[in-house]
Amino acid sequence: MSLYAIGDLHLHFQSRLKAPGQLKERVWRDHEARFAKNCAAVMRESDTLVLVGDHSWGRNLSECERDLQYIMDLPGRKVLLRGNHDMFWDAKKTAALNRQFDGRLFFLQNNYFPYRDLAIVGTKGYTFEGPFYLNRRGQVAGWDEREAEHAEKLVERELERLRASFEAARNDGFTRFIMFLHYPPTNILERRSGFTDMAEEYGAEQVVYAHCHGQSRFHDSIEGRFHGIDYRLVSGDYLVWNPARIL
Repeated sequence: MSLYAIGDLHLHFQSRLKAPGQLKERVWRDHEARFAKNCAAVMRESDTLVLVGDHSWGRNLSECERDLQYIMDLPGRKVLLRGNHDMFWDAKKTAALNRQFDGRLFFLQNNYFPYRDLAIVGTKGYTFEGPFYLNRRGQVAGWDEREAEHAEKLVERELERLRASFEAARNDGFTRFIMFLHYPPTNILERRSGFTDMAEEYGAEQVVYAHCHGQSRFHDSIEGRFHGIDYRLVSGDYLVWNPARIL
């Protein structure tokens, strides 16, 4: 009964949207088949797989049917977190999704998923990603302040959702937590954030995140042990489509 995680599958069995150039690198070739094969090799039906956002390019459920079926066909129980590209998933309709896919998929938003004596909690998250302005030495000399102000509002909303997830679990008696975010917990200018503060407040044992694609982005945020918490990046291309064992 192990816990695995991966993010950013970016499935497109039906969607007509074209993936960005960075998703056309060699590591993305036939990634769906490679990931399914890797899961079958290491996972059992008693295991749990957390998919850390950006599941599908589909704009609605009808464009995601084959993508979600692919996920349901993977071994074990599946927990899904919202990503920034998951247009099919309206946060306000999470309860409806959980009713529709009851017993097949669990959608994590303002709720939690029990795993042994731990609670899996999480939200999409958010972090300011620029634009940043560089000086002649390639160092960040400034940034778009209007975009940064807008980002702060999105961060506050996601922090509220994350707290709701923690509180739902704590109200049911859970005292141990593993926290999942789609976005990294900090941006390239931050050493801590509201997300790291909340992880420490509730005593999360691990913070697992995705979203960072390509060699140049893999180390944008916290990795390893920080203030007593383990931070892990699980973007699919970073893992080369091997599900990461969390526990």
